[in-house]
Amino acid sequence: IEIYSLQVDCKVTSRFAHTVITSKIVNRANESREATFEVELPKTAFITNFSMSIDGKVYPGIIKEKASAQKEYDTAVSHGQSAGLIKITGRKLEQFHVSVSTAAASKVTFELTYEELLKRQLGKFELLIKVRPKQLVKHFQIDVHIFEPQGIRFLETDSTFMTNELTEALTKVQNETKAHILFKPTVDQQKINPELDETLLNGDFVVRYDVKRGATAGNIQIVNGYFVHYFAPREMPVFPKNVVFVIDRSGSMAGRKIEQTREALLKILQDLRPEDQFSFITFNSKVAEWKSSLLQATAENTASAAAFVQTLSASGGTDINRALLTAVSVLDKAERLPERSVSMIILLTDGQPTSGESNVEVIQENIQKAVSGKYALFCLGFGFDVSYKFLEKMALSNGGIARRIYENADAALQLQGFYQEVATPILMKIEMQYPENAIEGLTKNNFKLFFEGSEIIVSGKISNELDLLPVEIKAQSHASYLILKEEANVKEKEQVFQNQSYIFGNFIERLWAYLTIQQLLEKSISAQEEEQKTLEAQALELSLQYSFVTPLTSMVVTKPAGQQQTELANKPTEAG
Repeated sequence: IEIYSLQVDCKVTSRFAHTVITSKIVNRANESREATFEVELPKTAFITNFSMSIDGKVYPGIIKEKASAQKEYDTAVSHGQSAGLIKITGRKLEQFHVSVSTAAASKVTFELTYEELLKRQLGKFELLIKVRPKQLVKHFQIDVHIFEPQGIRFLETDSTFMTNELTEALTKVQNETKAHILFKPTVDQQKINPELDETLLNGDFVVRYDVKRGATAGNIQIVNGYFVHYFAPREMPVFPKNVVFVIDRSGSMAGRKIEQTREALLKILQDLRPEDQFSFITFNSKVAEWKSSLLQATAENTASAAAFVQTLSASGGTDINRALLTAVSVLDKAERLPERSVSMIILLTDGQPTSGESNVEVIQENIQKAVSGKYALFCLGFGFDVSYKFLEKMALSNGGIARRIYENADAALQLQGFYQEVATPILMKIEMQYPENAIEGLTKNNFKLFFEGSEIIVSGKISNELDLLPVEIKAQSHASYLILKEEANVKEKEQVFQNQSYIFGNFIERLWAYLTIQQLLEKSISAQEEEQKTLEAQALELSLQYSFVTPLTSMVVTKPAGQQQTELANKPTEAG
């Protein structure tokens, strides 16, 4: 079975990435063989299309509601379940895998399309393309086009498998608003060495970039009556933070995990700002406070904290409930907190609550009542023995986010990277306001906190014939109360994308749908049952309308007669 062509074609228009992977395979054997298509894509992406064409006959994947697809599948396949076509393969990726039996000398073309809105983290956007053909490919290419009307501030490519020979196969062309990256290695360039038919292409191909920003109320773009508004202020004073680190030191953390935790905490201590205040709570079945109150992050205090961190060891059970309640009370009884400061609790745990209160619903209720909107709670789940669903619901109900830390060699870096994302809050209580009677389907437009290096995105549909779209941003900065105003000329904005040949016309509408679905799903995690049903129904309707494989839909892949005929592609979630 030979892959004679593999192409990755990616168009990024104003952060919205549309990627098509096409693999062409021929069976050179004189009997039938399995042809396999296996690609890894970012977890944050939604698959929108898949087809295989076998000797010219096309078998498209059809996207349906999950439950009805499952029912149809169960009817078709009476003998046992086959594994789904998609599974999570790592911290950032999931794998789509399908194989089909092909007759001697026959050709198969697989084509997969997925879309995602690139999210700004630590000051840059990252487009990740996983490359793993497992064999030499005659026609191999990665073709990336980027168009950012705001202007490209910097652009870099990075790869885990580049050699000097392969660098010659990489070209980058860039002007003010556009970039084109082409990676097209010959068969010889792909080889590990000239004698062996083994490929070097195995790993990540990454494009990172950021856009230019004026000091205004963000940037508005409009296509076909849909708008997107990007807001990422910079060079603003940072709010002092009051941080309580809540660290699990139960038995399961012993060994590598507690070592990596110590390593990360030592780095984080160095990153605290002198105006920050902090404390540590460690817990197993008992809860221990390092100090009875918050301390200023002076050189002396961080040094004494570092000495304490070095002594962390792990044994015993897991009392998450009491540990978090203790953290809330540390913040509650803290005196002389700067009036304008951001208070947060960062929980790191690797297991289920086993000591004290172990009912997750009760814990969630207790914590939400105690926090009551005053502080942001971030939950980091270390490894796969945690109930991620529980941590995610708890974080989202309390103004924070959850993240899984993968048990890899780089776990300490993952922890540190997470801290860096939340280390510099520069705005709070951000309200993005638009004329009420003129906008439909507005995505989330109120945000508790804005961290340096990230970006706020709001999108919606302009419902009537507006000539000007006025926007107003209200927010609290460390120095003052901000009001920023801007007016977008609808006709002028529409013009920007008109003459760009490679843009799919309704990309802002699709961006809007993608963002709306993501937000509905996130909101449903912490919603009550009735509201949850409503949110999921809305998300399902959009997933079907715009043909996205989301956690609520399935793609039914049908194969030629005589093979196991239907298979399902379901989107996995971090919570499983």
